Amino acid sequence: MTRSPLDFACELTERATKKGADAADAIYVGSTSLGVSVRNGVTEELERSETTDLGLRVFVGQKSAIISTSTLDVERFDALVEQALAMAQVLPEDIHAGLPQNVPVIGRVTTNNLDLVDTTEPDAESLLERARKTEDAARAVSGVTNSAGASATWGRSVIGLASSAGVAGSYARTRHSVSMSALAGQGTGMQRDWDFHSTVYLSDLRDGALIGAQAGRNAVARLNPTQPRTGVMPVVYAPRVANGLLGHLTGAINGVSIARGTSFLKDKLGQRVFPEGIRVIDDPHRMRGLRSKPFDGEGIATEPLELVADGVLQHWLLDCRSARQLGLTTNGHASRGVSSPPSPGVSNLYFAPGDASPEELIADIAEGVYVTEMMGSAINGITGDYSRGASGFMIRNGQLAEPIAEFTVAGNLLDMFGRLQVANDLSFQFGSDAPTIRIDAMSVAGN
Repeated sequence: MTRSPLDFACELTERATKKGADAADAIYVGSTSLGVSVRNGVTEELERSETTDLGLRVFVGQKSAIISTSTLDVERFDALVEQALAMAQVLPEDIHAGLPQNVPVIGRVTTNNLDLVDTTEPDAESLLERARKTEDAARAVSGVTNSAGASATWGRSVIGLASSAGVAGSYARTRHSVSMSALAGQGTGMQRDWDFHSTVYLSDLRDGALIGAQAGRNAVARLNPTQPRTGVMPVVYAPRVANGLLGHLTGAINGVSIARGTSFLKDKLGQRVFPEGIRVIDDPHRMRGLRSKPFDGEGIATEPLELVADGVLQHWLLDCRSARQLGLTTNGHASRGVSSPPSPGVSNLYFAPGDASPEELIADIAEGVYVTEMMGSAINGITGDYSRGASGFMIRNGQLAEPIAEFTVAGNLLDMFGRLQVANDLSFQFGSDAPTIRIDAMSVAGN
């Protein structure tokens, strides 16, 4: 009999409870991927990968243990369960750990209406053709002197989750992507830049020639950079780096950080953190979303959540354990792998767009910086102090001007959030997305 991913998770959970676990859950993660890369017309990589992993978590009283395997041999399930139960006996108690209680779980779910599976499965030759087309378009851009490589990938993943609390859910997702990294200039003056796109459906993927040409233009535009002066001025983040600010926000509102008291936002729930009108939304139900999912890592049905409404912080990101620590109820944001317990996470996260175009957002800036690349990170999650290396372009009299590099932008995230402005150019590309963002009165360290 052929077993489905959900069958494996259900059977492992059932055996755990029969052998003495007070509660148990199991997660199956399977993936198939095909990826290629080319450089200067030569195939550099062609790789196909198929993996299956199964993780079991058992509870004995207030003790728990996790064990994982990549061997889906049901004859070995009893031994796996016994090993997990033995591990639980010697581990310390955790009064906050456990399966969902007093909250509705999904029951049995094997279908969803999120349109997450594209039946188109490309072969290696079609991926190579896409990568070559992408690279050719980049190399055709005047000023591009070399290629750092183009890649094209396809993948399909399957999740199956079962628990003794009545959870039995599964879903699948596909992903197509294309990327290009181009070089311009020579020697020590060489500059590199890139472009990338990823989608659930191949039909939604941007044409490789567009990706390649944009990567080439990006690299050429960065030639002969200078350093900005050191001073206080507006900083404008391009969309491809603006989403990093979402990462700093979610780290600060993660229930684990709040429970530990290690977040600069720990006392800000229900308070204004951003200017009026700013909204931050996590939407696991976005059609064809890169991170869409019908349920979380604990079997709680997912729902869109407005984390920030009109500038006011509305929610922490919670799984069951962090919710219990805070005396709250999970809001379905548990993420998990096969060898680790659930922890709070996000799905399709984004800043809602504003009304102004990017051009209007910078129109009144006499002198500022436009950031297109960031490197390094010195973020203090307790104080919110922020400092990152950057490169990009000067803004002079409301227009993008000469390229700049080797400078640092710094501030405090709480102050930065309070001055944040958003443009109207939101596009969903990375799973965590933002439009162009402007923050005034930031410290810029250049020459």
